[in-house]
Amino acid sequence: MSGNNSLYANVIGAGNPFVILHGFLGMGDNWKTLGSQFAEEGYEVHLVDQRNHGRSFHDAAFNYDVMTADLKAYCDRHKLRNIVLLGHSMGGKTAMLFAAQFPELVSKLIIADISPRFYPIHHDAILNGLQQLDFTAIKSRGAADKSLAKYVLDAGTRQFLLKNLYWIEKGRLALRLNLDALANQVHEVGEALPAWAKYKGPSLFLRGDKSEYISNQDSALINMHFENAKIVTIANAGHWLHAENPTDFYNAVLNFLS
Repeated sequence: MSGNNSLYANVIGAGNPFVILHGFLGMGDNWKTLGSQFAEEGYEVHLVDQRNHGRSFHDAAFNYDVMTADLKAYCDRHKLRNIVLLGHSMGGKTAMLFAAQFPELVSKLIIADISPRFYPIHHDAILNGLQQLDFTAIKSRGAADKSLAKYVLDAGTRQFLLKNLYWIEKGRLALRLNLDALANQVHEVGEALPAWAKYKGPSLFLRGDKSEYISNQDSALINMHFENAKIVTIANAGHWLHAENPTDFYNAVLNFLS
């Protein structure tokens, strides 16, 4: 489902709307396995691609205000209300701002491994590596992986990034990402939630025990913005906690929703 300046989403199942927002350089597809499991619990799961990501539209503007407006337009178009809203990392920041701006649309908020605070830029090597991919020479995923390995040492991270590869035509690879817009405005990804942004509904913050994205010091800030928040730590998991420990992640979400 996509049109001009409307978000693309893969919708699975039927029931109460459950919207999932991916992180920076990701896409809704990253959540397909968990999304299908949530659908089996009686939810209509919307795996949304945010602007400049996945199959959604490309636009020079890229910040949390426009991403929140995109999601509002998506909810209006599909007449979604009382949504369960889950966001990971960058998607978590979009979800926080959306819940604060449109609390009447959100029944429960789930934030995966991100705090409302400011984060310094830390995606430079990754963006640089993606920008160096020369698709006149690279004709396979393996060759793209080899090129990216000079910049991104972790094989798991490379696999995640290379999910953005697709055949634009026979024999010609490309990235689904709007790399120029994302690289030009990468500073927007770490922006703090504005001080006024508050949401009183039930909120769950999940953090990976090996991740530093939500520190113990963050709990006061989280409670300032989300007075009804509870913070749960997922064992044996870093920043990609939903991929690294999907079972505990799934159980924690289900626990919160029931």
